[in-house]
Amino acid sequence: MTVLLALAVWGGAFAYQNAAREREYRALLGQGDAALRDGQTFGAIEAYSGAIALRPDSMLAHLRRGETYQQRSDLDAAARDFRRAAELAPSATRPLEALADVSYQRRRFRRAAEFYEARLRLDDQSASVTYKLALARYRDGDVDRALAALDETMSLTDRLADAHYLRGVCLRETRQLREALAALEKAIALAPGLIPAREELADIYASLGRTADQLEQLQLIAGLDRTHVERKIALGLAHAKAGRGELAVLTLGNALEQAPDESLIYGALGRVWLDMTDTRGDALSKALEALERVAPTATASSEVLTLYGRALLEADRPEEAEQVLRQATQRYPIDPASLLGYARAAELQNHFDTARRALIEYGALAYDEPDSGARAARIARLSMQLNDAATAVTWYQRASSSSPGDVRLLAGLADAQIQVGDLEAARATIASGLEKDPENPELLALARRSR
Repeated sequence: MTVLLALAVWGGAFAYQNAAREREYRALLGQGDAALRDGQTFGAIEAYSGAIALRPDSMLAHLRRGETYQQRSDLDAAARDFRRAAELAPSATRPLEALADVSYQRRRFRRAAEFYEARLRLDDQSASVTYKLALARYRDGDVDRALAALDETMSLTDRLADAHYLRGVCLRETRQLREALAALEKAIALAPGLIPAREELADIYASLGRTADQLEQLQLIAGLDRTHVERKIALGLAHAKAGRGELAVLTLGNALEQAPDESLIYGALGRVWLDMTDTRGDALSKALEALERVAPTATASSEVLTLYGRALLEADRPEEAEQVLRQATQRYPIDPASLLGYARAAELQNHFDTARRALIEYGALAYDEPDSGARAARIARLSMQLNDAATAVTWYQRASSSSPGDVRLLAGLADAQIQVGDLEAARATIASGLEKDPENPELLALARRSR
């Protein structure tokens, strides 16, 4: 009886201690929740950590502390807590989804997709999770599997605008433009204020040459997002590209009323006025007026300086243009067009070496250059001006390979070859040119020089 009595006392004390521990554990969870509601994340972490000390096997405490770390952008700590919560409750969906979310935030998109897949194996009826799986796959570069996940999302609900938007983006990347348009139009039908979907739609309309539809979307975007003047700038430039210069000026003028000191607007106005110089006599002066407001500032971009230099060249002020365009080539990120303008201005000033270097540097920046042959010919001619026939030979050869039927390039190449003393090569070049134009006086004169 003594032993039984002792056991009963011990059991009672143990039960009392467990009950007290449980009360303290729940109180700490409550304190953490209250602190989190008040925005006191540090206090919440302390309370949840206390709860974990009392109950290390508590999935809920680890989950809530992980969510608090996530709010504080301490993603590594959040991931550790979410992983532990998932280990403690393998059949629970919340820890896995939270772990996937934080992996996505850490830009570990493939790992995030794996966690979303594990979450869906527990419950595959969540449209939001299948959408997040599609997004993670898309960000990981797996567009086909992203579309497959979006098909699962659509089978669960057809009312998720973000899913239709992502589907449109994926379909555009796979060149299925008609299907992409349908998906994006569905997205904005469900969420008319979804600006990214409208931007994507406007881009597709532009690529298809549907200018009116593109302008309509840009107009709607500008109306939806009145706080960002970039929207009106994009609309104004689109009007200009469509040949509606006056409407472009009006749109940008309205943007100036909203933000009178915004340099981007003056740069856009300068571009529009420059493109109108063939149709309006005062366009050049107006372009200069707009660009002079921003070009001299330290924050002027390479693009704005390039536009200003172009305007100065149009105004027959090559010396000033050369100075401005030199600055444009030194302002990062460099507008590749600045190098072409700088070369033109330098050549007008007889600064042939400067012009040549600018054209060569342009080739390093413009990977998709459409007229590399013409640039090579300019470099060759500048090299001849500098009495550098050896370099001229190299660039004339490049130019000729782009335009093999151009007799003038062959004549230039032969002239350079003669000057470097390579008469055999010069004669072969001359013969090739005379096959195309037997009576060409320049080639005939070069033939006599090469004997």
